[in-house]
Amino acid sequence: MTVPPSRRSRASKCVAVLYNVDYQDAPPEVDPGWAARAEVGVVAASVAEALDGAGYEARLVEIDGDLPSLRARLAEWEPDCAFNLCESLAGDARLESAVPLLLDLLGIPFTGSPPEVLSLALRKDRVKQRLEAAGIPTPPGRVMTRPDDPCDLPFPLIVKPVREDGSVGIWRSSVVRDRAELARAVEAVATRLRQPSLVEQFIDGRELNVALFGHPTPRVLPLSEIDFSGLPPDAPRIVSYDAKWACSSVEFLGTVPTLHPSLPNGVAARVRRAAVDAFRAVGVRDYGRVDVRLASSGVPYVVDVNPNCDLSATAGLARAAAAVGIDHASLAGLLVRYALRRRRSGAVIARAAARSSR
Repeated sequence: MTVPPSRRSRASKCVAVLYNVDYQDAPPEVDPGWAARAEVGVVAASVAEALDGAGYEARLVEIDGDLPSLRARLAEWEPDCAFNLCESLAGDARLESAVPLLLDLLGIPFTGSPPEVLSLALRKDRVKQRLEAAGIPTPPGRVMTRPDDPCDLPFPLIVKPVREDGSVGIWRSSVVRDRAELARAVEAVATRLRQPSLVEQFIDGRELNVALFGHPTPRVLPLSEIDFSGLPPDAPRIVSYDAKWACSSVEFLGTVPTLHPSLPNGVAARVRRAAVDAFRAVGVRDYGRVDVRLASSGVPYVVDVNPNCDLSATAGLARAAAAVGIDHASLAGLLVRYALRRRRSGAVIARAAARSSR
């Protein structure tokens, strides 16, 4: 629930925890990403509770798409910083960067990546271009708008919506093995999500999640692997939307994240290096997750760079942080400290600029 502005003491730092409530705009059967959007409110409540316990004054602020109203609320309350958990507006992930842009305009420091990085990371095709330009291994890909668009990649392939995260638009049928299946998968994305598809060569190997945390230098947290052994033999070894959000589904029960996977030291080092290089190439700040498919040759292929990965206490980043002694409350508190540090740095730069202009 949104707490109305009120008079408060400046004894503690005040943090506005911002999160989208656009899951309320459409029922689950209409919105393909409803479960992912609804989860944000749960994460926001847990973050606010953690910050309150750490001595901050945290206030939950719902974002329903009315940005002028949000601007007025923030201007009246004047929080010291914002904890940005907004992932979409009006059910459109392309509007994710609108809130950090507003925060920049108001001079309020915020957690996580800046707006230009959020915009870039949402476009899987542009991320792939950035990775290729940096020489980071990533599967070859093509953008297809229509089922009959040309595609010269060898099968098997995986079909993903160009501008979604949280595995929205990735289904069991997204891994395709011939032209007819490819056409059906591209048509499904165009029809249900109204956007083009990124078609990639499917790397049929181990899937590793690399969580990174810290500012200005990101720290690689313990590696995690998705254990696909519980999936039916005919199911593709991928983390589909159901695997993330449908808790009673075969896909969810059959994809188990496991910390500290057994890897040769050299391979583990290559995985970590690819993740750090991808994190920096995209410009991710504070925290994020890089997903890697490990080919049988030992080459780690970066398949996703997520700057706004799930921050719930049971999600991969929190589990990896806990493995090195950073509990969920400390995780949230550190992100706030990074944001506050940027505010102090900005003030120092502004004072120096004012002095030089005299």
